[in-house]
Amino acid sequence: MRIFVAGASGAIGQPLIAELVRRGHEVTGMTRSEAGARNLADMGAAVARVSAFDAAAVEQALREARAEVVIDELTSLPKDPSEMAAAAPGNRKLLIEGGGNLHRAARACGVRRYIQQTSGFFLEPGSGLADESAGLAVNASPHVAAHAQTYAELEARVLNAGEMEGIALRYGFFYGPGTWYHPDGASADQVRRQEIPVIGDGGGFWSWIHIEDAAVATVDVLTAPPGVYNIVDDAPSPVAVWLPAFARFVRARLRRGSPRSRRWARPGRTSSITARSSAAPRTRRRRRRSASSPVVWNGWAAEVQGLLQQTHRTCHDRPRQACSYGVYEPGRARS
Repeated sequence: MRIFVAGASGAIGQPLIAELVRRGHEVTGMTRSEAGARNLADMGAAVARVSAFDAAAVEQALREARAEVVIDELTSLPKDPSEMAAAAPGNRKLLIEGGGNLHRAARACGVRRYIQQTSGFFLEPGSGLADESAGLAVNASPHVAAHAQTYAELEARVLNAGEMEGIALRYGFFYGPGTWYHPDGASADQVRRQEIPVIGDGGGFWSWIHIEDAAVATVDVLTAPPGVYNIVDDAPSPVAVWLPAFARFVRARLRRGSPRSRRWARPGRTSSITARSSAAPRTRRRRRRSASSPVVWNGWAAEVQGLLQQTHRTCHDRPRQACSYGVYEPGRARS
């Protein structure tokens, strides 16, 4: 297929381009930077060096690519998650305005399918892990609601585009190379500075996906039915399990939450995501490399040995239900 990827030089964009090229697709990657353009060319992709805010240039790039499918991975996230509050307005502007330019251009150019990155961890409260029928938590505390509203707008846009098929991918938390959750990532530095404690009993669950498995799953949905898909691993992980494992992985000493940090974890505070994250779909499963376990804490342990031990998704079936949980947001509970 002829595929156009926006956000091609980002954390997921690079492994996604590599996987698309590996499978024999004709790929064009959109980026603004010279370094990003060189990297894409080295991977075997054509390059569209344009800004998402330049509507005319975006449409021209799509026409030149003769794209059948557009994959929108646009984000403007900070290198450090503690700076997310300051970065959020710019990120929303890129997703809504820049992504809007891309979406309108795709419709104008007759693109057959549009795949949109959304979120698997700003979902409305309810019983059990959230499946794809769950809405986004637009009525949560202000910080959470603002993010949820942005993703709700993206999903409404992609799923109501007339003849152009739309897919929304609700990714879990990314980990692996180029993400916050890697030895050279900002969250690793926060853990080393003991800025991310285990709060209380650490019972809040997170849904994860290795960045390379997220790329594989994204390519898999090129032929999946239109709709919403959770892209997460097989085992949602409580903070009490994944955070100590991550600390060991990055050679950090972990501490328990102080009384002050526990105040941040009270219900209703903006640092606490009171919604649910997503459950993994029941899928046809294939193992990558010498994988022996799909769970994130073993994935970190495996990376120490140079392995990526994640099960990737084909995303063609409905998800399972599991236990209910809340989520602790990193980088905000500090003593």
